[in-house]
Amino acid sequence: MEKKLSFTDQALNQINLITKGDEKKFFRITVQGGGCSGFKYDFGFDTKSNEDDVIFGNAIIDKSSLDIISGSIIDFKKEMIGESFVIDNPKATASCGCGLSFSV
Repeated sequence: MEKKLSFTDQALNQINLITKGDEKKFFRITVQGGGCSGFKYDFGFDTKSNEDDVIFGNAIIDKSSLDIISGSIIDFKKEMIGESFVIDNPKATASCGCGLSFSV
């Protein structure tokens, strides 16, 4: 089964902007245990990819995290309360108000 993620144009533009200037800098997406609903999304940077990473342009995600969010759409939203990356995960059965914590 192929593991896929989709990125909106807004997300790709923001990832390219924040990783610009350093060809070895990646935007890392990770799913971690915890949060109010069981799992939480974590966004950060990395200078290298690991053996278990899948690369999507300038974004990387480890295979375990990808298993949990495969089929998701990654977006970047600018709202009055701030800017953030948002993941629309079809596997999430519940999420909390912050939008970063979810259960499957």
